[in-house]
Amino acid sequence: MLSTRLTAIRRAPLFVRQMSDAGSVAKSKEFSQREKGQEDAYARKHETELLQRLKKEIEAKKTELAQLEKEHAEVAKK
Repeated sequence: MLSTRLTAIRRAPLFVRQMSDAGSVAKSKEFSQREKGQEDAYARKHETELLQRLKKEIEAKKTELAQLEKEHAEVAKK
C-alpha cells in the first residue's frame, strides 16, 4: 500500500507538467508575438535615447571646436 501511494505521488507531478506544457504550447505564438512587440518597442526607445545623447555630444563638440578655432585665430594674429 505504501509503494502504491509513492507511485501515485510520483506520477502526479508528471501529469500536471504535461497539462501545463500543452497549455503553453497553444499560447506560444501569441506570447512570442507580444514579446517581440515589447522587445521592438524597447529597442526603438533605446535607440532614440542613444540618438539624442549623440546629438547633444555633437553639439557640444561643435561649440568646443568653434571656441578652439576662435582661440587659434587670436593666437595666429599675434
